[in-house]
Amino acid sequence: MGTMLTRPPGHRRDVALRPAATAMVFVGEGQPHETIAVPGVALSDGDVLVAVELSTICGSDVHTVQGHRPAPVPLVLGHESVGRVIALGDAGATATDGAPLRIGDRVVWSITVSCASCDRCLCGMPQKCRTLAKYGHDRIGAHGELTGAFGSHMQLREGTTIVRVPETLPASVLAPASCATATAWAAVARAARHRDLDGARVRIHGAGLVGLSAAAIAAEQGALVEVLDPNDARRARAQEFGALPLDAAGGPEPDVVIEASGHAVAEALDGVAVGGIVVLVGSVFPADRVALDAESIVRRLVTVAGVHNYTGIDLAEAVAFLAGRGRAYPFADAVGAVRPLAAIDEALAEASAPGAPLRVGLLPGR
Repeated sequence: MGTMLTRPPGHRRDVALRPAATAMVFVGEGQPHETIAVPGVALSDGDVLVAVELSTICGSDVHTVQGHRPAPVPLVLGHESVGRVIALGDAGATATDGAPLRIGDRVVWSITVSCASCDRCLCGMPQKCRTLAKYGHDRIGAHGELTGAFGSHMQLREGTTIVRVPETLPASVLAPASCATATAWAAVARAARHRDLDGARVRIHGAGLVGLSAAAIAAEQGALVEVLDPNDARRARAQEFGALPLDAAGGPEPDVVIEASGHAVAEALDGVAVGGIVVLVGSVFPADRVALDAESIVRRLVTVAGVHNYTGIDLAEAVAFLAGRGRAYPFADAVGAVRPLAAIDEALAEASAPGAPLRVGLLPGR
């Protein structure tokens, strides 16, 4: 086990960790993760240190490990977590509810770190900030080592959206909120800007966790939802998340199509009704290239929108959904297995295997 401690320049508050924090470092395709010990961190004024309660493995983590998605190494992967605040920088930090964060608060946080002042942030695209940083995606170094979810702790930088979460919600529900649920909320919200979903026909391609979450969110807004997926078991499971049986969902072309599989873009574009909207969820990679029939899109008055990650508002709304009407759906069952953090390589293999559960969890301290 190696030991690292990075102190970035500028005013910092030193926080010693006893026992030392641990992080699992990805060093390249085909290589086992390496464990590093982090005996302390240097918190900037607006930083927040959290102890991770549970993290889950997202599909993008699997794609990175398999070499399908480029990533700078060494890095700590992972961006779906729930945890508890254990230290704050000297200036403190504020949650999305406007109240100051306090030691002991249970929280989830955004994938992205945004400046809140560039042109993109100011026009409502903080996930495309000019100085964007992303947890679980950036090389360890300048901002320390605790920069991804696959560790015992994470150091959250100023510019991170942090949402308090209920003590009563299971960690298995909350950990995926910072990717799958928030992305699904952003996709449905984008569709709702185009058309009132109450009574609308919504087709979702892909019954992974993003697709199933979108189904439940759309159904709660009054939509008639169908979910298409080549996997029979996942397609059947979609009914537990508000989708209609396919034999009952037949009828006119859908008003809204959400493509959450990465492999049905052409079908999504061809299948939407005149005047409808197709929302492409850009967090699913690698996606197939498709030929674009621009004439068909123009003549049918089709709107095509892309969603990649989400805003802080989306994350807060996703958590509110999970804490409210989302309790009616089996989100807690999405995490089909929980493994010790030290068994990360075995957990990643399990998450990438045929018939894998929607999510595999990683539990620090086991």
